[in-house]
Amino acid sequence: MRASKMHMPTLRDAPADAEIVSHQLLMRGGFIRPVVAGVFDFLPMGLRVLRKVEQIVREEMNRAGAEEVLLPVLSPRQLWEASGRWDTFEPTPLRTQDRAEREFCLGPTHEEVMTHLVATDLGSYRELPITLYQIQVKFRDEIRPRGGLIRVKEFIMKDAYSFGRDDDDLDASYDAMYDAYVRIFQRLDLPVVIVEADAGSMGGHDTREFMLLADAGEDTIYLCDSCDYGSNSECAKVRPAEPIEAAGESTRELVDTPGAKTVDEVTALLGVGADRLVKTLVYHADGQFVAALVRGDRDLNEMKLGSLLGAAELRMAKDDEVEKLTGAAVGFAGPVGLPDTVRIIADHEVLATRDFVVGANQDDAHFTGVNVAVDFAVSEVSDIREACDGDACAACEGGTLVARRCVELGHVFKLGTKYSEALGCTFKDADGKERVSIMGCYGIGVSRIVAALAEQHSDEGGLIWPREVAPFEAIVLLLSPDDEELAEVAEGIYAGLQEAGIETVLDERDDSPGSKFAEADLLGYPVRVVVGRRFKKGGEVEVRTRRDGTETAATPEEAVSAVLEALGDGA
Repeated sequence: MRASKMHMPTLRDAPADAEIVSHQLLMRGGFIRPVVAGVFDFLPMGLRVLRKVEQIVREEMNRAGAEEVLLPVLSPRQLWEASGRWDTFEPTPLRTQDRAEREFCLGPTHEEVMTHLVATDLGSYRELPITLYQIQVKFRDEIRPRGGLIRVKEFIMKDAYSFGRDDDDLDASYDAMYDAYVRIFQRLDLPVVIVEADAGSMGGHDTREFMLLADAGEDTIYLCDSCDYGSNSECAKVRPAEPIEAAGESTRELVDTPGAKTVDEVTALLGVGADRLVKTLVYHADGQFVAALVRGDRDLNEMKLGSLLGAAELRMAKDDEVEKLTGAAVGFAGPVGLPDTVRIIADHEVLATRDFVVGANQDDAHFTGVNVAVDFAVSEVSDIREACDGDACAACEGGTLVARRCVELGHVFKLGTKYSEALGCTFKDADGKERVSIMGCYGIGVSRIVAALAEQHSDEGGLIWPREVAPFEAIVLLLSPDDEELAEVAEGIYAGLQEAGIETVLDERDDSPGSKFAEADLLGYPVRVVVGRRFKKGGEVEVRTRRDGTETAATPEEAVSAVLEALGDGA
């Protein structure tokens, strides 16, 4: 390609709303442009990168035995109602109607549609196991899109689904996809960390996320500083605190706390630390009320609580439900005197705390000097709080959890029969009996990977694309287009590189050398060849590697070999 014929609308400065490196560089380099918040155009250079990422993903999925399909963007309501997610999926899918007033959503994910596809044709156990995948646009109505391509309303995703006869089939498909993901991120030169996670609204188990450590990331993971344990913040396990000996007798005292409902208000009024207060959070789980107790300086982890309860539905109790249950307004609930029908679950740290403060189940009142087993009994003790930086690791002795910011790039988990049962994805086994197929789910954020690459591979000068995803592998900079001798040399090198199969740009525009150098660095070509003053003086051109700045001199006849060598060195 000739730079003079390319659409490369680079910017001198990043837009004011571009706060992270990848967003700034992709905007400045003319790779993407916003349409509205969370929706982006991919320009020619950006699309080249995106397509190369897609191709790496496609090659490794095919290598692992998966087959590619393409599913519709529109998902009919009846499929989502069959799975029970039409009214429960978060964030709420974007919805529309056709002229017959049939309802659809713009697919945020494709479990329902893919399961329906397989269910339509699946007959015999001999057709299993299979894994189908697609690279398709997804829509999620994010409340606060941010970070350029990191969190958006419309994005490109690779989602794959395996269907098997039994757990052995599921395990084999899962392992094949896991290994494929490892190869994908190795080829992309993205040093991901693989951590435990929760499948969330998708359902499932054996969930692993592939995370890229990045200060600009919006997810948090916890890594142990002594062992290989790693987990998403949603399910990070904490070593239980050692319980203290129960108090001998009650020292409980009722105190007035007018208008003090929050932890900050109560502790300020009573002059105690937040670690001396125990919050009572009332939930409704599958028809039963549950009181979850955590220290005032901790946050409850709803996923841990839901997993412990095995609840199909878990929500915070409504204000009127709390008032009816406790006899007091929200903000004054406590475990002392709750009805026996309420299941009280305490975090381990509550049993390691003595003489603490709780709500008194009376308006404008709290109890001080409260102790477990003396003033109230708990139904169960478990790890139900959010992990914190510096917590003790539950997987080893002496390890400490370290919080790290990251970007989620991939997700694999075992779905089981949640969708295949709901949507009738069955087969006949060897005995002719009808059985439900067992599923797995495997996703990669393809367009998000473009942002992750920009975060991971850049410097103060701009982008440093790995060769496999660079929009072009090399650029030839002709510094004096009016000089016929230099132009002839540049054209010759350009032709030679193309003949050698190297994707190359010839920058023959009438711009200053400084602007050409700056733009080449910004756009991140792995290798650049400079045809200019050095050739006039000594008959050589300059070959420079973008990643490490290595420069070599070569004659025009040696230039192609020099570029190939530079690319072979991992530029």
